[in-house]
Amino acid sequence: AVQLVESGGGSVQAGGSLRLSCVASGYTYSNNCMAWFRQAPGKEREGVARVHTGAGVTYYTDSVKGRFTISLDKAKNTVYLQMDSLAPEDTAMYYCAADRWRCPNLYSPSAYDYWGQGTQVTVSS
Repeated sequence: AVQLVESGGGSVQAGGSLRLSCVASGYTYSNNCMAWFRQAPGKEREGVARVHTGAGVTYYTDSVKGRFTISLDKAKNTVYLQMDSLAPEDTAMYYCAADRWRCPNLYSPSAYDYWGQGTQVTVSS
């Protein structure tokens, strides 16, 4: 069974940085995608960043471009989300997701097959 376990969340002041990690077990890299989503209270789940496990191509939602960086270390079975210049609007529960065969876009969270339990990020002004 595939398991995704996130870590690295916490509380920071605006302008600070955090690095989230997601360790994947039982997952096969096969030109599919892994991604980070987030969900703030009362809001829908939002795609943040995606990485193709074969080509390494990345994609970001507009609100985090230039501030967040997604990366994949296959040797460690870990996908990271480096978050810099954090703002209060980045406050949310952050989830790691992975698809078994494909690379769904960030606007289709329900298309992803596997999810972690989430890690909370809180940014204060």
